Amino acid sequence: MIKNATYIVLLILLSSCEYFKKEEADNAIARVNDEYLFKSDLIEKTPKDLKGNDSIAFVQNYINEWAKQQLLLNGAKQNLSDERLEEFDILVEQYKKDLYSNAYLEALVSRNLDTIVKDEVAKIYYTNNSEAFKLNEDLVKLKYITVNKDINSLEQIKTKFRRYNKKDKADLERLKIQFKSYALNDSVWVRSSQVLNKLPVITIDNQNELLKKSNFIELTDSIDLYLVQIKDVLLRGEIAPLKYVRPTINQIVINKRKVDLLKKIETDITKDAIKNKKFEIFN
Repeated sequence: MIKNATYIVLLILLSSCEYFKKEEADNAIARVNDEYLFKSDLIEKTPKDLKGNDSIAFVQNYINEWAKQQLLLNGAKQNLSDERLEEFDILVEQYKKDLYSNAYLEALVSRNLDTIVKDEVAKIYYTNNSEAFKLNEDLVKLKYITVNKDINSLEQIKTKFRRYNKKDKADLERLKIQFKSYALNDSVWVRSSQVLNKLPVITIDNQNELLKKSNFIELTDSIDLYLVQIKDVLLRGEIAPLKYVRPTINQIVINKRKVDLLKKIETDITKDAIKNKKFEIFN
């Protein structure tokens, strides 16, 4: 009687397994050996904004890539040595631990990291490390205008640009819709290479004019007039101004704080675990 009951249970279990396999196969859209790809997997992976042929192409490509990955995985399991597979399993497990640990540490750091760099902190760092901020290219402060040279108000624009009092500045701001390109804020340091890109009329032959302090440049081509007023210049090899390197200093200071905070968190986690008897070393 017991043997018969055991046999019946085994039959039920085997039938159940076959049922679930059949159910899997019925709901699958692709199979590689015993692995199935389901419609729900594709819905999750397909970008919502894809329509029509783009959606069909994405699905076909995804299925092919999935199949290729499964076939390669099966081939690896069948053909690589047990020692090699074990080595990979260890690496995968370590990578998983590293991902979890790093994500947790990043969360703790982002919650506790002070990202505000005060002016005095930036100034101290700049003073103590000024040699690290030598320029590797020229900087200029300037304003410029590019305008069609046949424009009716050309002489008025030229006068206001050169004189550039408070009213002139306001007038040019109002007229800038007529300019092809412009930069009227001459209190900002910019790389000379940026200016050359913006003003193609400045060439190898005349680019030295760009590096003369308080220099006014007026150039034309077949269509346009270029007005350039150089306010200040810093040459390659000079120390960059604090305002120019401030973003870099901010990032350096914050990165150092991050490193220090990471070390403190790791130390505190270990100390707390020892204190709470969650971690102990046996002699």
